[in-house]
Amino acid sequence: MRLVIAKCSVDYVGRLNAHLPPAVRLLMVKADGSVSVHADDRAYKPLNWMSPPCRLQEAPGVWRVVNKAGEELRITLEEILQDTSYDLGIDPGLVKDGVEAHLQELLAAHPETFGAGWTLVRREFMTAIGPVDLLLRDERGGAVAVEVKRRGEIDGVEQLTRYLELMNRDPLLTPVRGIFAAQEIKPQARTLAADRDIRCLVVDYNALRGVESTELTLF
Repeated sequence: MRLVIAKCSVDYVGRLNAHLPPAVRLLMVKADGSVSVHADDRAYKPLNWMSPPCRLQEAPGVWRVVNKAGEELRITLEEILQDTSYDLGIDPGLVKDGVEAHLQELLAAHPETFGAGWTLVRREFMTAIGPVDLLLRDERGGAVAVEVKRRGEIDGVEQLTRYLELMNRDPLLTPVRGIFAAQEIKPQARTLAADRDIRCLVVDYNALRGVESTELTLF
């Protein structure tokens, strides 16, 4: 983990262009290659960011973060106030709450929830950055990664996106599609999922645990 506090301006050049005028901000560079720009008044959400896989190119006064699609996060540094790096080690991962963990168990036990002829490959399929909740095969044998949340928000879609990017590098798995499953999915998360070609599945937890077949809404 590298933390840089600097006066900087930020430009994002890609499908959408965005500009942040000069100000003092926190730049966060993680071990997975992601780079995010934070202000002091936005809680945990960054002002702008680039998700992996991407590469950081540093030159005097400017950082260029470029992803595989050619989009660029350009950070122009006017003054660096602090530049610190830490080795955080391997994180043990998130401990799911009871409802979320049980929901994952139920979906694993009933893969037909996702479609007729679907089968479970395994729960907690490990990737280099952590386990994806479910790995399934659809009726045609295609691989599908499923991330399960109690409440579906943007962070969950970003998490699944990172898993899919890694899994699609595996010649034994690719192509791998994604499904984001939750009891409730926020509109912003739906929009991001659609942009990433990830399907959203809204699950009625009480109905699913009470009967084997239930009506679900697939978007």
